Amino acid sequence: MKELFYTSGNESSEALPLAVRIRPRSLDDFVGQEHILGEGKILRKIIESDNIPSLIFYGPPGCGKTALAMVIASRTKNYFRHLNAVTATVADVRDVIAVGQQRIRESGRKTILFLDEIAHFNKLQQDALMRDVEEGTIALIGATTHNPYFYINTPLLSRSLIFQFNPLSEADIKQIVMRALRDVERGLGRLNVELTGDALEYLALVSEGDARRALNALELAVLTIHRDEKTGKTVKIDLAAIKETLQNKFVAYDKSENQHYDTISAFIKSMRGSDPDAALYWLAKMVVAGEEPRFIARRMFIFASEDIGNSDPQALMVASACYHGVEVVGMPEAKIILAQGVIYLATASKSNSAYKGIENAIASVKQEKTRPVPEHLCQTGYKSSEKGDYLYPHDFPGHYVPQEYMPVKKRFYFPSDSGYEKKIQFFLKHIKRLEREYAEQNKRENTGNKEKAQ
Repeated sequence: MKELFYTSGNESSEALPLAVRIRPRSLDDFVGQEHILGEGKILRKIIESDNIPSLIFYGPPGCGKTALAMVIASRTKNYFRHLNAVTATVADVRDVIAVGQQRIRESGRKTILFLDEIAHFNKLQQDALMRDVEEGTIALIGATTHNPYFYINTPLLSRSLIFQFNPLSEADIKQIVMRALRDVERGLGRLNVELTGDALEYLALVSEGDARRALNALELAVLTIHRDEKTGKTVKIDLAAIKETLQNKFVAYDKSENQHYDTISAFIKSMRGSDPDAALYWLAKMVVAGEEPRFIARRMFIFASEDIGNSDPQALMVASACYHGVEVVGMPEAKIILAQGVIYLATASKSNSAYKGIENAIASVKQEKTRPVPEHLCQTGYKSSEKGDYLYPHDFPGHYVPQEYMPVKKRFYFPSDSGYEKKIQFFLKHIKRLEREYAEQNKRENTGNKEKAQ
C-alpha cells in the first residue's frame, strides 16, 4: 500500500492549492527537466524500472522536485512515505525505518522515504538514515533548494545519486499555466477562464522559472476577479490583473548560497572586465533581492586594491568613500552611491600588481629561509642596534641614498604599464639609475684612495 503525501483522506481536492491539484500524474505529463528526464535519460530509466536507489533532487523552488516525487509515488510498487524535514524529528524517521525493516522481512518490499527540504536535517538527524540507506531497507529521495554539497553529509551523498533541477523555461511555464486553465477535473477548466496573451507572457517572464509562483498568481487572479452575472463566465484576466496579483517581480536569490556567490562573482568579474553596464546589472539584481549593501561595498573596497591598485590610487579612496556613504545613508538611497562607485571602478585602469606583489612576498617568507633584519635597519635604543650605520635618505640629494634594505635582494612588485603605475615604473627606473651612479662614484673614490695609499 502506498501512502501518497499529496492528499489526505479527509479533504476534498478542491481545497488544495491549484499548484498541488495539477501536479503531473505520469512522466509523460511532466514538464521540464529534459536534461535528466528526456527519453533515454538516466533518471527516466530509473523511474520506469521502479528500481529506485537513493536520490537527491537539488534545484530552485517550483521547478518540479516534489512533483517528480509524486510521479514516483503514483507508479512505484514499493511502499512510499513522505516527511518534511522542517517538521519531522528523528523519532519520525525511526518509525519509518522500523516499519520498513518489518516490511522487508515480511514481503521483501522496501520503503521509499521522500524527505522534503532535507537540508533542514542536521548532521545527527541525517546520520539516523545512514545504516538503513546503506543496507537498502529504505531508498531515500531527498529534495532541497540548498546546495547538497554544503548541507548534506558526505557519507549520505556518496550513497545517493544527485540530480540538479534547472529553473523552468518561459515555454515550460506557459505550458503548465495553459494546462491548468484547460483541465476540467483538477484545474480551472470549469470556470471558462480567459487569459490574455500579454498576461500569459508577463506571468511566464516574472515567475523566474517557478511554476508554483505562476500558478498561485493565476489562482489568486481567478478567485478575485468578478464574473459576468448573466453568463456566469469569468471576465478575462488581463495584464493589469496579473500584475496586481504578482505585485513585484520575483528574483531568485539566496543570500548565503549559490545565487549569492555566483552573483557577486559576476559583479566582480564585470568590473574587472571594464564593463560598467554588466556590473550595474548585477548590482541591481543584488539590490532588488535585498542583499546587504555593506557586503557589496566591502567587495568593492577589496576590488579597488586587488584589481586596480596603483594603476589608479584614487580608486581606493572612491571605494572607501562609497563604503562610508553606504553606512551613513543606508538604503534605498545608498544604491546611488554604490552605482557611482561601481561605474568608477569598472572604468578605471586595471592592475593586479599590488595583489601579486604581496602574494609573491608571502610565498617567499613561507617557502624560503627567513632573513634577519639588517642591523642598520633595527630600531635604535638598544646596544645591538648601534652597530649599524643607517643612512637617512632625507639627508641626501633627491631624498635617496642606496643602502641595503634586505639581506638578499629580490623583486616582488612589478608595476604594470597602466595608469599611475607608469609613473611608478619611471620612478623605479630613476632609482636604479641613481644606484648605478652612486656605485660608479664609490668605485672612483675607492680607486683614488688606493692610488693615494700607494
